[in-house]
Amino acid sequence: MSLIENIIRSDVRAIAAYHVPDSDGFVKLDAMENPYTLPQELRSELGQRLADVAMNRYPVPSYTALKAKICSKLGVPAGFDIVLGNGSDELISMLSVACAQPGAKVLAPTPGFVMYAVSGRFAGMEFVGVPLKADFTLDKPAMLAAIAQHKPAITYLAYPNNPTGNLFDADDMVEIIRAVGDSGIVVVDEAYQPFAQHSFMPRLTEFDNLVVMRTVSKLGLAGIRLGYLSASTALLAEFDKVRPPYNINVLTQTAAEFVLDHVDVLDAQAASLRAERAKLAAALASMPGVNVFPSAANFLLLRVSGAAHDANRVFSALLEHKVLIKNVGKMHPLLENCLRVTVSTPEENAIFLDAFTASLAS
Repeated sequence: MSLIENIIRSDVRAIAAYHVPDSDGFVKLDAMENPYTLPQELRSELGQRLADVAMNRYPVPSYTALKAKICSKLGVPAGFDIVLGNGSDELISMLSVACAQPGAKVLAPTPGFVMYAVSGRFAGMEFVGVPLKADFTLDKPAMLAAIAQHKPAITYLAYPNNPTGNLFDADDMVEIIRAVGDSGIVVVDEAYQPFAQHSFMPRLTEFDNLVVMRTVSKLGLAGIRLGYLSASTALLAEFDKVRPPYNINVLTQTAAEFVLDHVDVLDAQAASLRAERAKLAAALASMPGVNVFPSAANFLLLRVSGAAHDANRVFSALLEHKVLIKNVGKMHPLLENCLRVTVSTPEENAIFLDAFTASLAS
């Protein structure tokens, strides 16, 4: 056997690395990023703040000031604290590690965010996927049956869901939270909350097993990699034990604290993107053979159909027009012939629509 075969787990060897395509020179609409930057005066002030950071020192691992600012500015209920992560990805990994008792399972609707399954499996947990209905709503009876059978340690509910973009029915989610009970936690992933304007964060007081997870990435700070989650004091104490002691660097900390003092700027950007989402959805829906699914996120899922419409061909044609979106058709059978496009500025949306129209006709 080779060195790799001797030391690397077989399940790790069997999978491909997470691939991020090269976007240089493209109109980049594949990663649900906020296309807007901060106003110049704020960028200048932030630059001075960052220049004054003591990069020769480790961060203060309690992150007291940053956590207090997130709680006060982003709607964490009074009396609740948060745990910070290097983006949502690290938080998901931390949850997996904390809950990975022998035989423990992770459950989530599919299609959904791939890292729920990946992080769970890396921690030694079995992943149980429950397919959504054809219209991408929750199959509540199937979810409840799976919970009764598997007793998952972690159940994920993305609100709204990626890659479908829709909000699950809140009453169905509450029923699932209650069905899980004290046998596991239910993580409501609100990565796209600025565009949904619906949240389970205020309901943390109702459920001891509820965890609400968010990121500032979609709000306009993807580059600083900062996520946070809130739950009961008892749960947070256990999650914090598996958090690396200096997982948020001083530049991220300083940038986040500064921008949260100007969160109204980010809120205004989110409002603009919600308005653009409606315009883009209407334009796409008017095209023959294009079905646009309802979205509460900053992206749209669409399906192309008909003899001349094939998602793979349309995706390739868009690349020739230097427009990069996400071809999700192979992620799950329910997503056949589907594409996902990030909502962007009016200018970039117009470029996409022109290229998309040309791609359908080619």
